[in-house]
Amino acid sequence: MSLSLLKHTPFFSSFPFPIRFISFKPMPKASNIPLLQKSGSEVDGIVPKKRVRKRRVEMIAKEVKTESPDEKFLRHPEIEDFANKSDHIYSQSIQSPSNWERVIEGICRMRSSEHAPVDSIDPDEGMNSLQPKERRFAELVGSLLSSQTKGHVTHEATQRLLENGLLSAETMDKADEATIKSLIYPVGFYTRKARQLKQVAKICLSKYDGDIPSTLDDLLLLPGVGPKIAHLVMIMAWNKVEGICVDTHVHRVSNRLGWVLRPGTKQGTRSPEETRVSLQKWLPKEEWVSINLLLVGFGQTICTPLRPRCAKCTVSEFCPSAFTEISSPASTSRIRPKKKV
Repeated sequence: MSLSLLKHTPFFSSFPFPIRFISFKPMPKASNIPLLQKSGSEVDGIVPKKRVRKRRVEMIAKEVKTESPDEKFLRHPEIEDFANKSDHIYSQSIQSPSNWERVIEGICRMRSSEHAPVDSIDPDEGMNSLQPKERRFAELVGSLLSSQTKGHVTHEATQRLLENGLLSAETMDKADEATIKSLIYPVGFYTRKARQLKQVAKICLSKYDGDIPSTLDDLLLLPGVGPKIAHLVMIMAWNKVEGICVDTHVHRVSNRLGWVLRPGTKQGTRSPEETRVSLQKWLPKEEWVSINLLLVGFGQTICTPLRPRCAKCTVSEFCPSAFTEISSPASTSRIRPKKKV
């Protein structure tokens, strides 16, 4: 894994935006302001001072309001600026967390010394016999089934569909929904996913000649496909990296390490999608693919959901959450005194 160092540049040149200052025009004098004569309130064209001040403020406010964007003062971006859309000028990058490279190196060493469940799954098993179009459809099906489902359950369900010849848009469209449901059971929400697979197959046949969408936006229009699935399919099916795949493990570990924040706050993210957006603002793009497999395995073995093994973690010194989660009293074994007979 490449660990690219971020370049440090002088203070002002490090800003990813041009710095401009607004040039205010001289405040107009009272004599230049046109006076309106109103009976009973103004005599001989003389306007009360309070009214003159009010008109000055109104004129200046109007002038500032109609300024072009280039004339406005561009302030230093605050955290809330990054809450905007990805094409916003500020959304390109932010300061990376300290010691993130050392953390990744440490996690790599831990991952290489301990086998994780995700390492035992071969996503290419049985797929080599498929045509490119069918293979891409199979990647979409497997990714859709993986939501809210353990990896080995998803893999076994995909293999059953493959054995029954249902990993193409044409055969999936012709198959009975009850048959699909029985083959993918017990994946999470298997009834809903069986219905979605039928809908996806019909769309792929009618709009893409049996293939799958080749853009992120089009993938997101498919039933049951969210950001995580769409980014995963773009990588696996089209070999295009447009974002980080964030599941529950990546979401949890990133928050424990203090790598992600909600826009405008100093609090952690609340959803995998917020985590993805926050990570992509500072993590170099060459790390976007490997970070998923790295943190998923780490989350399965060391940084587990309950009672994380902080004592065994070699990067705990860099983790603000280390040793903060303890086992609940109910989970600890208790030695009960023997009853007297």
